[in-house]
Amino acid sequence: MGLVNVRIDERLIHGQVAGIWTNTLNTQRIIVANDKAAENPIDKASLRMAAPSTVRLSVITVEAAAKNITSGKYGDQRIFLIFKNPTDVNKFLELGGSIEELTVGNMSHKDNTTEITKSIYVSNEENIIFNEIKNKGVKIVSQLVPNEPAIDFMKKLTEKIK
Repeated sequence: MGLVNVRIDERLIHGQVAGIWTNTLNTQRIIVANDKAAENPIDKASLRMAAPSTVRLSVITVEAAAKNITSGKYGDQRIFLIFKNPTDVNKFLELGGSIEELTVGNMSHKDNTTEITKSIYVSNEENIIFNEIKNKGVKIVSQLVPNEPAIDFMKKLTEKIK
C-alpha cells in the first residue's frame, strides 16, 4: 500500500492540501473517500478543479476506497487519502481498510462541539468515534501544515473532553 498520509479535513481539497501537503508528500494520487462527494457531480467537479493538475484524483465512496486500496488497485502510487470526518475513517477500517496513522487537520465549529485545537472542534459523538479508531490500533495526530510539529491528538482530546 502506498499511503503517504491519511487525513481528516472537512474541506477535503483546498489550498493547504493542494499546494502544501501534496507537494511535501510528493503525492501521485489524492483519494477523497466520502460517499456524499462521490455521488454528487457538482462536488466531484469542484474537487477536480481544486486538485493540482499534476496529481491523479479519485473521488470515491468509503467502501470503494477500502476495496481499491486493499486490493492494490493503485500499485505503487504515493496516495494521499482524505476523509471528511472520523465516521468515514471508522467505516473505512470496518470495511477492511488499514491505516497506521491518521492526521486530523480541520473540523470546523458546529453546535455542541468542543475546541480541541484552533482548527479542530469535536462533538461528544465524534469523541467516541475517535476512541474507536484509536482502539483499532491507529495512531492519531493533529497537524495543520507539514512544517508544524504533529501533536498527540488523543492526548489533547482527552484533556479537552472529559
